[in-house]
Amino acid sequence: MKMLVGEEGAPYLIVGTAVLLILLLVYLRNRLNKWQPELPAVRIGNGQTIGARSEQDDYFASATTSVGTLAVLADGISGLANGRMCSTMAVSMFVKEYLNVGHVRHIPNFLTETARKANSEMLRQLKGSPGGTTLVAGIIDGDNLHWGAVGDSVILVFRNGEFLSVNPKHTYETVLEQRYLAGEISKEDVIVNPQRRQLINYLGYEQFQKMEIGDEPFALKPGDKVILCSDGVYNALTEVEMEKILRSSTSPEDSAQGMIDAIEVKNLGYQDNATVIILEKSG
Repeated sequence: MKMLVGEEGAPYLIVGTAVLLILLLVYLRNRLNKWQPELPAVRIGNGQTIGARSEQDDYFASATTSVGTLAVLADGISGLANGRMCSTMAVSMFVKEYLNVGHVRHIPNFLTETARKANSEMLRQLKGSPGGTTLVAGIIDGDNLHWGAVGDSVILVFRNGEFLSVNPKHTYETVLEQRYLAGEISKEDVIVNPQRRQLINYLGYEQFQKMEIGDEPFALKPGDKVILCSDGVYNALTEVEMEKILRSSTSPEDSAQGMIDAIEVKNLGYQDNATVIILEKSG
């Protein structure tokens, strides 16, 4: 049988090409890993109680991707119908959309656009019925905390025994405080105003303005604990009580459950739904 020149070397050429392709893929993967370094793990703890309410209107979730760790908490407005539906819808949408975020530079747009999308979908589902929810979202990316908030749920950073407030509350009290600083009303007028806790911006609201986001990420330091909580937590526990729990706990899970236990022990007759998420970067 007559053989063409080079036919014997063909199998070796194929194998060699395959090896080169594998080496190239390994090289590219290593380069990609250098461009996107592995982020330190974030420990998460959470706790929740229904309080004296007949239904749990708070909802929360977390998710971790190559971009960072997201925690999101929504407090459905108990004074309105459909609070539970609104909080569940909002949190679910934020988690779903976050999984499509490919880079940290896209986080501000993700927060803004998802809030707008969630508000529009709620209004469509409500069809004129009353409903709504507050929402806070925090994303830890290395030493940075990206955040967004609407309503009166809060994000706090516990650092060296002090609580640092990250987001302002969207309540009428904020408006009153601004009037007080402008010299229009007295401090007493702020305190006694019966509408001071009324929400002025929330999801599911036809006059929804926008989700407030940080102009820059909040810079975290070693040992910082990031706390997301609904008003059922901060209206029931003092900062002194929260500090004692955080200092004596060994993990975010212990801290979160400790806060819920402390709330339930008080057995307040007006206790609202209460939810807390605590994040702590390990390493």
